[in-house]
Amino acid sequence: MSLLVVGLSHRSAPVSVLERAALSADAQVKLLQDAVAAEPAAEAAVLATCNRIELYADVDKFHAGVAELSTLLAQHSGVGLEELTPYLYVHYEDRAVHHLFSVACGLDSMVVGEGQILGQIKDSLAKAQELHTAGRLLNDLFQQALRVGKRAHSETGIDRAGQSLVTFGLEQLASGTAVDAWAPGKKALVIGAGSMSSLAAATLARVGVGEIVIANRTSDRAERLAEILNDADDLDVAARAVPMDAVPGELTRADVVVSCTGATGLVLTASEVAEAVAAGPVVGSPAGVGGVPSRFGSGAALGGTNARSLTGPAAAGSADDENCPLDLNAVPATAGFSVLGEAAVAGMATTELEQHAAWVDNGIVRVPSAAAEADAIAALAAAAATVGRIPERRRPEPVAPQPAPGLFLLDLAMPRDIDAAVHRIPGVRLVDIESLADASADAPMAADVDQVRRIVADEVAAFGAALRAAHITPTVVALRTMAADVVAGEIARLEGRLPGLDDKHRSEITQTVKRVVDKLLHAPTVRVKQLAAEPGGAGYADALRTLFDLDQETVDAVSRAEDSTEKNSKNRGPA
Repeated sequence: MSLLVVGLSHRSAPVSVLERAALSADAQVKLLQDAVAAEPAAEAAVLATCNRIELYADVDKFHAGVAELSTLLAQHSGVGLEELTPYLYVHYEDRAVHHLFSVACGLDSMVVGEGQILGQIKDSLAKAQELHTAGRLLNDLFQQALRVGKRAHSETGIDRAGQSLVTFGLEQLASGTAVDAWAPGKKALVIGAGSMSSLAAATLARVGVGEIVIANRTSDRAERLAEILNDADDLDVAARAVPMDAVPGELTRADVVVSCTGATGLVLTASEVAEAVAAGPVVGSPAGVGGVPSRFGSGAALGGTNARSLTGPAAAGSADDENCPLDLNAVPATAGFSVLGEAAVAGMATTELEQHAAWVDNGIVRVPSAAAEADAIAALAAAAATVGRIPERRRPEPVAPQPAPGLFLLDLAMPRDIDAAVHRIPGVRLVDIESLADASADAPMAADVDQVRRIVADEVAAFGAALRAAHITPTVVALRTMAADVVAGEIARLEGRLPGLDDKHRSEITQTVKRVVDKLLHAPTVRVKQLAAEPGGAGYADALRTLFDLDQETVDAVSRAEDSTEKNSKNRGPA
């Protein structure tokens, strides 16, 4: 059997594909069960995080295994196989081990060096153990991956190269300002009470937010998290739990929102955020938009336009409109168009249109003669017939400055919790998995990363050697069992030929024969284990079975006995 991993991550697939392929908890369970029920796989484990979905399996056929695991991933993710295939990667045997060890050390994370992945690997192993889909190979692999990850964090400065996804997200929200200088005094709303949300709440408390409100579908978990934050001696924050239906009201009070739930649909829509912003507390000028108070001061307009008014004294009397040939007060107001645009010229006579065009061009366009005027009018008529309307000739309008962000949203969920359209709402800053992926591509890597890579390479070599040595162990055990049976048979035959042999002599003869057999087998069995541990050493087990005419069923029985012993001890939980 051989280790195979098929998966996709932020390195191989766009966030939009990862979002659609995200597996719910129930889908992960069904995927594991179907994987071990499939012919090529004997064991299976799923590693599903916000930026990766990977299926690990012990398979007996490479090509059949790749085809089966890819099909199962497509089936349970709901993304068609043809669409999913270009984003899938495949690692086999030592490369698969190297991949998982690199993941465990944070080398393959969106934020290099982050330590959250260790907890996610531990959870993946626990789930596989609970469902009895992890056998000896995956137990050993995931247990060793956890040890390698812990070693990398304890022996190197990889933590300086990266941070948690939460911390990185808060840094992006702060836009260059130190988080501990940006956060104090802010009110935070955390949606969800799982591991990521709990980390977000603790991180927000450490950087100095004044209040944290936790909303979760299961009230007990939210209340427990709030209690932990309130009771922590090293944190000075007021935390409380609320039900999910209280989120709209809490959104109007919040400055920072972090959301990471397991929901399959949106938790916050753009309209809900816009309504919360419009109804939120006033910051700066008391004036709002259309009489509605705004947390962003008097300049904010939710989904509004920068268009100038087409009517009224301001339009008629402004310096810009001086000498305009149109009666602006007679032009109906049309949101989104300036006095120089389509609304102003619709239905205008051609002579007036030419006068207006000359005025718009600020005197640059002049009609020197009646013939030129006729040509200009003909060209204009031809353009209108082609496009179905009179082409507008307007001067560029000044773009109103955008208000500074007053509401900060961090979406760490996959699929996303917060509507991506939120980023178009003035005064709102949204950071999600997609923007974090873009930002992390430019993040500097510490020199310690090279040391971690050396650790991974050494550990992969050691794990491979141990795995290959373990592969030959059942054959060696079967050989020694056969030798012991031969000794027992010869001693029994000796007793038949020498019935008067006393116990002392019988024992001495038995021990002598056993020592001879042990000495004869010692050197070849030790050497074959050494050779088997080297790359390409798997064939030595076959050579032993052939040379000593060992029964394959006997070898398989030894393997099953060892697997049973391993399963009983390791299914107690990961280290």
